[in-house]
Amino acid sequence: MTAGSPDIGGQQARHLREEWTAALRALLMTPLMTPAHAEFDAVRRRADELRVWFAREAGWPLHVERDMARLVKRPADLQDASRGLPGFERRRYVLLCLACAVLERAEAQITLRVLGERLLALAADPGLADRGFAFTLQAQHERRELVAVCRTLLALGVLQRVAGDEEGFVRGGDAGSETLHDALYDVQRRVLAGLLAASRGPSTWPAEDAPATLPQRLAALVAEPMPDSDEGRRTAWRHHLARRLLDDPVVYLDGLDADLRAYFLNQRGTLANRLCEATGLLAEQRAEGLALIDEDGELTDVAMPAEGTEAHVTLLVAEYLNSRAGAAAGEDEVAAFVAQARPRYGSFWRKSAREAGSEDELAATAIARLQRLQLVAAQDGAVRPLPALARFAIGAAELRPAARPAPTGDLFD
Repeated sequence: MTAGSPDIGGQQARHLREEWTAALRALLMTPLMTPAHAEFDAVRRRADELRVWFAREAGWPLHVERDMARLVKRPADLQDASRGLPGFERRRYVLLCLACAVLERAEAQITLRVLGERLLALAADPGLADRGFAFTLQAQHERRELVAVCRTLLALGVLQRVAGDEEGFVRGGDAGSETLHDALYDVQRRVLAGLLAASRGPSTWPAEDAPATLPQRLAALVAEPMPDSDEGRRTAWRHHLARRLLDDPVVYLDGLDADLRAYFLNQRGTLANRLCEATGLLAEQRAEGLALIDEDGELTDVAMPAEGTEAHVTLLVAEYLNSRAGAAAGEDEVAAFVAQARPRYGSFWRKSAREAGSEDELAATAIARLQRLQLVAAQDGAVRPLPALARFAIGAAELRPAARPAPTGDLFD
C-alpha cells in the first residue's frame, strides 16, 4: 500500500463495528422493531451475531424475520413498579389486552369503530365487572382511552393506519352514532404475535393451576429452567446481572442476595468490560454497586439532565436531597422546597408551574423521575436518597481568573 492511500480494510472493519454496536443498542432501546425503524436493516444483516451475543450474555432470545425483530427482554426485577408504557395505568393495560384479543381474531384490516364494538363485548365479561372494570365508549374520555391504546399499537407497529382520523372518533359521539368518525388500520399479525415477551402464554394454564396473585403470575410468565449444577447457577447469575446492567440504571450490592453478591463482586470487572465493549457504554464502579453509563443519553427512557420544567425541578430536588447527607425527606418537605425555589427559578419554568399550589405536582413528578432512575427510594411518604444520587451533587463554585489572550503580534514583526 502506497503512502497516503486509504486503508480500505480498516475503514470496512470500523464500519462493521459501528453497525454492530448501533444495531445492538437499537434493540436494547426498541426490543420490538419493524422496518419503520432506522436500524432495522442493520439488525437483519447482523441477526446471527446478535442472536448469539444476546443468548450468551443475557439469556434473551432474539427473533428476526423479514418484517419484524423481537428481542425478548425479560426483566431481572419483576417488582420494579417504575417500568411500563408512558401514561398507562391498570385500566389502560386492561384495554390494551382486550384490544389485542380483538385484533387476534380480526381480519387483515379493521376499523376503529369495529374494534371498539368488539372490545365492548369482551369488556362485558362478568369476571372484569367483579373486579370493578367497566367500559362503555359512551363518554368522550372513554373514547379517548381507546384512541390512546390504538396509538400505542400504531407506535409499536401492530397497527398501520390506512385512512381516517382517531381524533374525529373521540369527538364524534357514542359507539352507535351514525355521525361517528372512523379510521382504518392494517393489522400486522407477526408483530402482534411478538408483543408478549413471555416464556409461555397465560392461556396455557388450566384454570385450576393458574397462579393466584400478580407476583406469582409475573414469575410464571417468565420462568426459565435452570440446570441443577454449579455451572447452571453461575450462568443464571451472570444472565441476571447482565440483564440488570443492560436494562436498569444501576445495580446496588445491597439489592442482591448473598450468593449473587459474592459472584458479582468477583466478576463485575470482567462482566462490565464485556458489556461495555459491545454496547459502547462506560462502566462506573462504586463501593455501593455498578452502573453502565451512556454518555450520549440515548439508552434511557428518562434522561437526566434534560430540558423542560420537570427536568429542571428534578435536578433541583436531587441537589436538595443530596444536601441532607443521606437523611430521608418527606414528600411534603420536597414540595415545600420546590415552593421555596419558585421565586428564584420560576422565570425559567412554564407558566402553570409558576402558580401557587403547583409544587405538589412538580415534587411528585421529580420524585417519580428520580425513582425510575433508581436514584431515590420512595415509600410511605418518605423519600430516601440512594448512593448513585451523588452523581448529581453540586459542589461549591470555583472562580478562576480569566485567561489572558496571547499577543497576536504585528504582521511585519
